[in-house]
Amino acid sequence: MDEQISKFLNKFEIEMKSRGFSRKTQKSYDFFVNDFFRYAKKHPKECTEDDVKTYLAHLKDKNYTNTTLNLAISSLKFFFETVGVHILKNVKRPKREKTLPVILSKEEVSKIVDAPVNPKHRLMLKTIYGLGLRVSELVNLKSEDVQFERNMVLICAAKGKKDRYVPLPKSLSNDLINYVAFNKSKYLFEGRNGKLSVKTVQKVFEGAFKKAGINKKISCHTLRHSFATHLLERGVSVRVIQVLLGHSKLETTQIYTHVSAFQIENIRSPLDDLK
Repeated sequence: MDEQISKFLNKFEIEMKSRGFSRKTQKSYDFFVNDFFRYAKKHPKECTEDDVKTYLAHLKDKNYTNTTLNLAISSLKFFFETVGVHILKNVKRPKREKTLPVILSKEEVSKIVDAPVNPKHRLMLKTIYGLGLRVSELVNLKSEDVQFERNMVLICAAKGKKDRYVPLPKSLSNDLINYVAFNKSKYLFEGRNGKLSVKTVQKVFEGAFKKAGINKKISCHTLRHSFATHLLERGVSVRVIQVLLGHSKLETTQIYTHVSAFQIENIRSPLDDLK
């Protein structure tokens, strides 16, 4: 890549780090900015609004979702503003797809968390579901964050750099007490080389749901979705679930009101009222 462009990219990298962007965000922004310049083949100062729109159309042709296009726009907007070029003022964001998450039944969750032969793997999946965690939160969870005397777990520096407390289920507490006493490690779950990677946990989940015979398009995050929906079905308010999940906006949590089988099944159709 051109040496002058490299200077702009270096400034962009420094700006992201100084703003405290997460590694995941930095990686995503890096990808789209570099991909844009490979596609446009222009110097940043020569780029125009049409170049950006053409690139976005190119991504759409490659079947990228509108959500991903919005991420690409955010990446390019931040880059060009960093280098003093304002060409995205009139680039409109596409509407995000409103897809509902796949939800597992309690029986399916039970099959998945019981599927691994390795006890630690079973406990990892049980912890994700029992606490409603993101995978990144599980791998960053430290043994000291589990406060057995209070039956609470502190989730530190989660998404959005926010801490939150979640209740520790009794059925999980006994397992973790024995596990922590035996392992005495910094992170709650560690591998041979220390802290687990997100990819490792995802592989554990993939093996578990295949072994359980669950024929759905799901991921580790499905356990978190199921945790929230099952709480809603037990009558826990959306506002409380928002706090437990660490959502900044209530609107994000309200998606679970659309997938709660209990609420839908208990709606009486007006047809049944006709004589």
